[in-house]
Amino acid sequence: MPLFWRIFLLNAVVLVTATALLLGPVTVSTPVLLTEAAILTVGLAAMLIANALLLRIGLAPLQRLARAMTTTDLLRPGARPAVGGHGEVADLITTFNTMLDRLEAERASSAARALTAQEAERHRIAQELHDEIGQTLTAVLLDLKRVANQAPEPVREQLHQVQETTRASLDEIRRIARRLRPGVLEELGLTSALKSLATEFTGPTLSVRHDIATDLPPLGDNAELVLYRVAQESLTNTARHAAATRVGLTLKRTSDAVELRVRDNGKGIGGAPEGAGISGMRERALLISADLGLGPAPGGGTEVRLTVPVRHRSQ
Repeated sequence: MPLFWRIFLLNAVVLVTATALLLGPVTVSTPVLLTEAAILTVGLAAMLIANALLLRIGLAPLQRLARAMTTTDLLRPGARPAVGGHGEVADLITTFNTMLDRLEAERASSAARALTAQEAERHRIAQELHDEIGQTLTAVLLDLKRVANQAPEPVREQLHQVQETTRASLDEIRRIARRLRPGVLEELGLTSALKSLATEFTGPTLSVRHDIATDLPPLGDNAELVLYRVAQESLTNTARHAAATRVGLTLKRTSDAVELRVRDNGKGIGGAPEGAGISGMRERALLISADLGLGPAPGGGTEVRLTVPVRHRSQ
């Protein structure tokens, strides 16, 4: 039955009942007696309560749907609101659930295309940095060395300083190129890439320890790339914002998944809004149907946890 007619009939029943009572044994004197006023008041209160309860029951599915609408996040797929009620209410909830399924599927598809294009652009930029700028700076270093060998002593010292600055710039460009395109991941696999990543972020103020299992199942190129990028983004956020001194990077196999954890002892995220880096990690997780968790670590700091189901190893 349509929602309009259900609400109309509920109110009609209440009004018909009140009219029947007034036309039946219930009478009202003039002036109204105290007992009659009490009976009318109780009757009116009973009708209002009955009407409110019936409307509450009839509209409860819409309230649940409204709560689901306000809390739905396409980057955090969750349970769908249960289909309840009758007629248009049930149809509305079913349509909403279908819309969420379609939106999540389209979001995952568009994210996959965007991330694929992003990785291709990273590869292109890294290649240009390595082939063009890297080779140019290498040639500059060789020319500086040749000129320094022929220059007088006062000028030679200055040229050596310029050489060191150029060499440092070349090392920084190579480091940026490695971050843009994880060649070690393609050449040596996920385990070696994560170990290299931990070594790269280890410095005088930050110690990165890794514990990577050796019995990992085959995951596929996409899953390995997502695991590497999530670990890279987590370590980058820790180095830039967490003011941490220790980071633990673990990768282990569970009964039906592979789990990556990056845990630091920094100041935590508090109530800070999620930035583009975290949103990017969530989109990458959705790409391979993985679950990404981000929150406070036991004992303080922040923990990022990525769980990749093994059943998606063909991704």
